[in-house]
Order: sequence, then C-alpha cells, then structure tokens
Amino acid sequence: MTVEIAQTRDITTCRALRRTVFIEEQHVPEADEIDDLDDVALHVLATDAGRPVGSARIILLDETAKIGRVCVLQDQRGTGLGAALIRASLDIARQQQGVTRAKLGAQEYAIPFYEKLGFTVFGPVYLDAGIRHRDMELAL
Repeated sequence: MTVEIAQTRDITTCRALRRTVFIEEQHVPEADEIDDLDDVALHVLATDAGRPVGSARIILLDETAKIGRVCVLQDQRGTGLGAALIRASLDIARQQQGVTRAKLGAQEYAIPFYEKLGFTVFGPVYLDAGIRHRDMELAL
C-alpha cells in the first residue's frame, strides 16, 4: 500500500467517496449527506497509488475542530487507513490558530475505534440520518 493523506480542495472526489460509503452502503439519504458546509470545510483525502480511498472533513467552530464525514472504501478497511485519516485530521486541526479541541459524532459501533485514538464520549445517544451516534472529544 502506497497511501498518501493530505489536505485537499477536491470536494468532488471527497463527495464521490462519501456517496459510495454513506449513501450507497449505509443508505443515508442524499439530502442528509450533501450539505452547504463543504464549501467552508477543510478536506482530507487519502489516496493509494493515486486512487482515492478515503476522506474526512473538518469544520472549524471557534476553538473546536469538528471532524466528520470520515469514510474509507470497503476494500481498504482494516488496514489502519481510518486511524491514519483521523491522525492527519488532528494534525491539520492543531495547525489552526485558536483550536484547542477536536469533536466528532461517532456511530455507536465505532466508539472503541475513536477511544483508541484518545477520544472520550460525552452526551446522550442521538440519531443522525437514522443511525445511532454519540459525541466524542479530544483535547488538542
């Protein structure tokens, strides 16, 4: 695997990855997946030998970097790519002036994954696109 992860302005490619993972695989309604925040977000793209294989986005809200829309193509899951995307997103968040914490909404099954990366759960369970989530945070 020759994976590269970097900040990108290629929203079209990130949206195509999200379409595959969220809309096609997880049956998230397109109206819930596509929003107007892409234009103000920082985007992170993972490629393997030039092929797009994962992405994430970061929304800056005062001192908080909200990491979201984290997706990895099915054939790349279990390779460590998801953790690498989160670490890269955290590195980008740390470079933003005034940002002191990262936050994300984790699907319940993924909570242990994020806990291994240092995130802690807070708040109640809630539904996002019909999927159970919990908020998680990490001090930067």
